[in-house]
Amino acid sequence: MKAAIIDAPRRMRVGECNAPEPGRGEVVVRVRAAGICAGDLYIYVGKNPYANYPRIAGHEICGTVEKVGPEVSGISQGSVVVVEPFIGCGKCYPCRVGKSNCCANLGLIGTNLPGGYAEFVVAPARNIHPVPAGLPPVIASFAEPLAIGVQACRRAEVKPGEDVLILGCGPIGLALIEVAKARGARVVAADVSESRLAFARTLGAEVLKADKELTRKVLEQTNGEGAAVVIEATGNPEAMEQTVELVASGGRIVIVGLVRKGVNISIPGLDITRKEMTLLGSRASVNCFPEALQLLASGKIQYPKVATQLSMWEAPAVFEKLVNDPASMHKGVLVID
Repeated sequence: MKAAIIDAPRRMRVGECNAPEPGRGEVVVRVRAAGICAGDLYIYVGKNPYANYPRIAGHEICGTVEKVGPEVSGISQGSVVVVEPFIGCGKCYPCRVGKSNCCANLGLIGTNLPGGYAEFVVAPARNIHPVPAGLPPVIASFAEPLAIGVQACRRAEVKPGEDVLILGCGPIGLALIEVAKARGARVVAADVSESRLAFARTLGAEVLKADKELTRKVLEQTNGEGAAVVIEATGNPEAMEQTVELVASGGRIVIVGLVRKGVNISIPGLDITRKEMTLLGSRASVNCFPEALQLLASGKIQYPKVATQLSMWEAPAVFEKLVNDPASMHKGVLVID
């Protein structure tokens, strides 16, 4: 099969490799659309500690069922599906308590397993989700990043009418805005980029520049209380530390962004008890794909319109462009016609 293969950091080519065959309980999907996210770019530049080379990246995948392996039922050849990329072992403590996204022996399609920048990809049948009728593959490929937003809002227990502050208006931040709004929250989004703030505004969020005045402005908006929920999606240690200033007493903080291994953040010890805040992490998603797909099918989610569609076989040039000019597009989706 044809695939976009990363041989080493900043060395990507389009080449041939063996097409996968489904094993017991597995499904082979013919890829139609696969999104590009920051994690894929980290693999491309060599910053992902979990990836090895050569590697076929891509974990935001929509396609059609090509082959079904033994002991698979309820999945028909030709069905339009999305692929959930996190594969838990089912045996470790996180898996036993329903947190397979935190599996101690995690398999991740597109990172340590072959990904979706290829004609075909294989996955366990339990990781295959049917796409609602009429939903285009490019839009359906947003199920994975949207599921991250669903997971974070579930972790935060976002409720109607609550003030939710989202730090960061990249693709994940946009997903968070949309999911929080769908839950009936009042959403305020902050970022350093004016263009990102402008797009967040089109999604119905109030926006604030993430500058030295951010805490003062948030307190002004909330009658001095702070936001009931603060969700951090920047990966910036300073932003993570600032969440404590921004959250209301008794409020909830959810950290979605990633820092490099070994990077620490500081939180005022007194505020942990004084505010009795809840501080949570949120990693990818678990059991969130069905809700994400229903939200996409409902028409409530608008942020997929940021997508720039590109040919899968232009991937080497696209990735190099994104590394050199990250602002060249909000979100790229590689497609195979």
